[in-house]
Amino acid sequence: MDTEAQHTERDPSATPQPGPAERSRFARSTALYRHLEGPWRKAAALLTLCVVFLLLLSHFVVQPFLIPSGSMEPTLQVGDRVLVNKLAYHLGGTPRRGDVVVFDGRGSFVQEGDEGNPLGRAVRSAGAALGLTEPAETDYVKRVVGVGGDRVVCCDKRGRIEVNGTPVDEPYLHPGDAPSQVPFDIVVPDGTLWVLGDHRSRSSDSRDHLGEPGGGMVPVDRVIGRADWIGWPLGRWTSVGTSDAFAGVRGPVGGHG
Repeated sequence: MDTEAQHTERDPSATPQPGPAERSRFARSTALYRHLEGPWRKAAALLTLCVVFLLLLSHFVVQPFLIPSGSMEPTLQVGDRVLVNKLAYHLGGTPRRGDVVVFDGRGSFVQEGDEGNPLGRAVRSAGAALGLTEPAETDYVKRVVGVGGDRVVCCDKRGRIEVNGTPVDEPYLHPGDAPSQVPFDIVVPDGTLWVLGDHRSRSSDSRDHLGEPGGGMVPVDRVIGRADWIGWPLGRWTSVGTSDAFAGVRGPVGGHG
């Protein structure tokens, strides 16, 4: 006698069936899934593509940079978002006197060392790349005052900085600031820059690292790009530009600058 067949042959009506409430919940969940699978899924994909595009654009072409301090006032204010042109010095160009540049200060302004948790660093880097968070503590924005081969001296009898023997009037300085309260007489090595903030009394710049290895010189290959525009807030939308204060400066012996 085939007992197994007897045991498996069941009356379908004996199987518990879902009630109206269960069927209604199932129908609602199915409809919600289909709704999310449609427009929401497309919106999420579009948002992801936009973020990826902006990150690529920021990494290779133009990066928004949030100004975290007043060291470049009045040219740049706290909270400004400047657009940093990353192609300015990667297509044959080099930084010039008067340029406002963003650079990685590791090895010149700060020591090389532990940069923290890689995941946290990546998240912060992504936020900074989109101009949503403050830049890394190792990133700086300053104005180029001396390029490779220049002799930069502070100061002449009228209190002006001299570059290659030519005094420079600096109209971008913060009102009331002297060009420098710290005397110096340096020659900028090839491949490096001497940089200062426009708000000299509140700027930590090349002057603060005179006695350290490297002497406050920023390697050109650490320059991230040139600050060309203030993009936000909209009321301050303007070109940062390169100052013509150094137009009369002669190139140093050897043809640099």
